[in-house]
Amino acid sequence: MRLQKQKIKIGIVGCGAIGSGIARSIVKDFKKNCLLTALFDIDQEKSSQLAKKLSSNRITKSSLSETIKKCDLMVESVNAENTHRIILEAVKGKRNVLAMSVGKLLNADSLFRLAQRNNCTILLPSGAIAGIDAIKAASLVKIHKITLTTRKPPSSFLNNAYIMKKGVDLEKLKKETILFEGDVDTAVECFPQNVNVAATLALASHAKEKIFVRILTSPTYTTNTHEIEMEGEFGRLYTRTENVVSPDNPKTSYLAVLSGIQTLKQFCEGIMVGT
Repeated sequence: MRLQKQKIKIGIVGCGAIGSGIARSIVKDFKKNCLLTALFDIDQEKSSQLAKKLSSNRITKSSLSETIKKCDLMVESVNAENTHRIILEAVKGKRNVLAMSVGKLLNADSLFRLAQRNNCTILLPSGAIAGIDAIKAASLVKIHKITLTTRKPPSSFLNNAYIMKKGVDLEKLKKETILFEGDVDTAVECFPQNVNVAATLALASHAKEKIFVRILTSPTYTTNTHEIEMEGEFGRLYTRTENVVSPDNPKTSYLAVLSGIQTLKQFCEGIMVGT
């Protein structure tokens, strides 16, 4: 008699635009391999409303620990000050994690080592950029330099503390304006909701110290654009993605959401390409 494959139980922490999009895909498209078993958000109204839309009211949880207990894989879609701790708790519980807030893992070597010891996986989606597989391959030899240039509409930076401290009035901008130039750590710290791609690039290339980040905005921009220029012993690489913004969150590229969904799909189907 053929044994039926056990479905992977998935819990989602953070029921905003990204978490909701992933939840809908699990219920609609991944029913063969996955089962959505837990939803948790610090704002319980968000998790309750999402559960109601999915006709799954009984899967809302009142705590992180309860959510972790109810899943085999936890989707992190929070991007808050305590995101690192949330992922750490899941790894301590020997759960696999799909981490959407890659910027929170930029300097988290100990967390990856713990995951390895606990025989669980931290999945990092490629996000809103292209060419991560080639960048990983190129990292096997010496990297000379990497430049990441990000261009987003002013609406993407509303309520950003760094912008407000600098006194930049986004509504009065008339032309392309440089908001930031510098290293990856500072970029991720100052723009936690805008440049997860910088952290993804650093983790994939293993050459954080070689990366120069530029962030620009203009009232004429209609897409979130990321350009990567990379030079090393492998040769030269150039990629450019022009992403429409997420329908639910202008600070997030739609491709970043789709990347998370695709990464989860590959894991649940047992197909891990370029990992």
